[in-house]
Amino acid sequence: MSDLGHNSANADYPGFFLTVEGGEGAGKTTSIEFISTWLKERNIDFIQTREPGGTPFAERIRELLLAPGDEKVADMTELLLMFAARAQHIESVIKPALAAGKLVLSDRFTDASFAYQGAGRGLSLKALSTLESLVQGELRPDMTLLLDLPVEVGMARASGRGELDRIEQEKTDFFVRVRQGYLARADDEPQRFEIVDASQSIENVQVAIAEVLGKRVNHG
Repeated sequence: MSDLGHNSANADYPGFFLTVEGGEGAGKTTSIEFISTWLKERNIDFIQTREPGGTPFAERIRELLLAPGDEKVADMTELLLMFAARAQHIESVIKPALAAGKLVLSDRFTDASFAYQGAGRGLSLKALSTLESLVQGELRPDMTLLLDLPVEVGMARASGRGELDRIEQEKTDFFVRVRQGYLARADDEPQRFEIVDASQSIENVQVAIAEVLGKRVNHG
């Protein structure tokens, strides 16, 4: 399992680190289920995880982060909790799996922090980069699938899912900035990102995902 892809991002780890990103209503859950099936059909050894969360301790931080409450959570508190959960996730789950030669499929990673806390909240991108280096060292995703769609389409989809968490309750202009943040990241690192138009039908989205997986993830 040491030849999963063109793994230049993490020379110390034989596995492959695949992250899935996108704004509200982009269809991440459905797409990750599709990717999981695609990997199983090709007998690729993988683990599926998520952020914030992925370990029992990090899941407790997730609850703190996303539960609505009376006290306003300071933007910097939100950012630091995200990276605290990420530090635990990396050490307990991601690094061991990559070291074992597995593919790691993660629902969100640090690009979400740059999009939500950086672009969305307006926090310093320099501070984010410092935290990224501190918590991750040289670890970066080998491939990031960005499910992109207009904010109004995503919000309409998300509103039909039931109760919204603390971050999902933000106003439309916040999510416009989040989308811009994601696209800026993709523009800065085109070799890592694969952008899929998530406003298409589920069938067309899955065709597009299968195409990029076939190109980027070795399974022969």
